[in-house]
Amino acid sequence: MNDLITYLRSPVAIRSRCGQLFQNAVAGNSRYFDCDLAPLSHAADYVIDVIRSEYPNLQIPFHSRWRHMTAGGITRLEQLDSLLAELSPHEKAIAKFDLAIISVLLDAGAGSNWYYYEPVTNLGFKRSEGLAVASFQMFCQGAFSSDKTSKMRVDAQKLQDFILSDLVQGFQIRPDNPLVGVTGRLQLLQKLGKVLTALPEYFGENPRPGNLVNYLVGKVNNNQLEAATVFDAVLSSLSEIWSGRQSIAGVNLGDVWRHPDVADDGFVPFHKLSQWLTYSLLEPLQELGIEITGLDQLTGLPEYRNGGLCIDLELLRPKHSDILHTPHSVESPVIVEWRALTVMLLDEIAACVREKLSMSTEELPLVKILQGGTWTAGRKIAAEKRADGVPPIQILSDGTVF
Repeated sequence: MNDLITYLRSPVAIRSRCGQLFQNAVAGNSRYFDCDLAPLSHAADYVIDVIRSEYPNLQIPFHSRWRHMTAGGITRLEQLDSLLAELSPHEKAIAKFDLAIISVLLDAGAGSNWYYYEPVTNLGFKRSEGLAVASFQMFCQGAFSSDKTSKMRVDAQKLQDFILSDLVQGFQIRPDNPLVGVTGRLQLLQKLGKVLTALPEYFGENPRPGNLVNYLVGKVNNNQLEAATVFDAVLSSLSEIWSGRQSIAGVNLGDVWRHPDVADDGFVPFHKLSQWLTYSLLEPLQELGIEITGLDQLTGLPEYRNGGLCIDLELLRPKHSDILHTPHSVESPVIVEWRALTVMLLDEIAACVREKLSMSTEELPLVKILQGGTWTAGRKIAAEKRADGVPPIQILSDGTVF
C-alpha cells in the first residue's frame, strides 16, 4: 500500500495513468471523447502566436502564481520586495513561500460572477487574477498572521482561528458578488493550520508554511534541487488538507480520482494544485541561488483553460452533446477523462511548439509553454467562442480542485 501511495504521488504515475486513457481515445475507444491529432500543428501555431504576442523575445517566465500578482500591469512583486527589504534572503524566501502557498490554495476557480476591487489601484479583477490580488492584499495587511507586529507572514494559529467572515471580508463576497466554494476554501485554510502544527519536520516548531524552505534547502546537493523533490515535499506535507478525496490505508491521496477504463485499481492522479504550487515555489528558491533541475518531469496542469483549449482547437471532440450542456462533478468520469487527455495533449502540443521554434526542452520547458502559452491561449479562444469566456465544459467546483 505504501508503494502504491508513493507511486500515485509521482509524475510518472500521472503520465502513465493518463496515458492509458489517451491511447484508448486515440484508438477511438473512449466513452466520452474523440481524440484527433490531425489539428496538432494548427494548435501549436495558435499557441505560438499567443506566445509571440505575450513574449516577443521568447523570454518566458515560469507559469506560476507570481504572474497573476502582476495583474493590470501593477508592480506588486516590487512592492512585496520593498516590504520585505529588512529581511535576510532566507527569511524573504520563507515569507514568499508563505504567500505563494496560501495564494495557490485559495486559487481553485472563482466562478464567472465574482470580481475583486483593489482600492489602492482602483482596478477590478476576475477569476485567477482576482483571487491572486485579493490574497496578496490580505497577506500584506496581515490577514494570515496572529502576530500584529509581524504582518507579512502566515502562521498556523491564525489559520486555525480563521472564520467565514475573514474570508467574506478579504474576498469582498456579497450577495451580488458571489464566490464559488467559499466553505471549501475556509475548511482548507483551517486544515492547513492543523497540518502545519502536526508536521514540525516540514513546517518548524513555530509553524509557518514558509518554513518548508528550510526542509528543501536541506535537500540541495551541489547547489541543485530537482523540481520533483519540491513536488514530493508539497504532496507529502499537505496531503491531509484535502476533503472528500480517495484514500488508501487511511492516507488521503489528494487530487486522485477513479475511471472505469484504467487498469488495476482505476486510480488516475493529477495533483493539479500541488504542481501549480510547486511551479510557484521554484522562483523563491532560485532567488536563493539554487539551480532547479528536471523541470519537465512535472506535467501540464489539467484545468479548464488548458482542457478548454484542447476542445476549442478540436483536438478533443465530445461524443455526446450533454457533455457540453450539463454541469459535471469533479469526480465524474467525463471530467476525469477530459483532464487525463489534457495532460497528454499538453505534452504533444509542447513537443510540436518546440519543433516549430527550433528550441530544446532545456530552452523551452513545459512550465514556460504553459505560461506563454497554453493557459493564455485557452482563455483567449474561450473569449472568442463564448460569452464571458467560460470554458466549453462546465464543472461543479467545490473550491479546492481547479
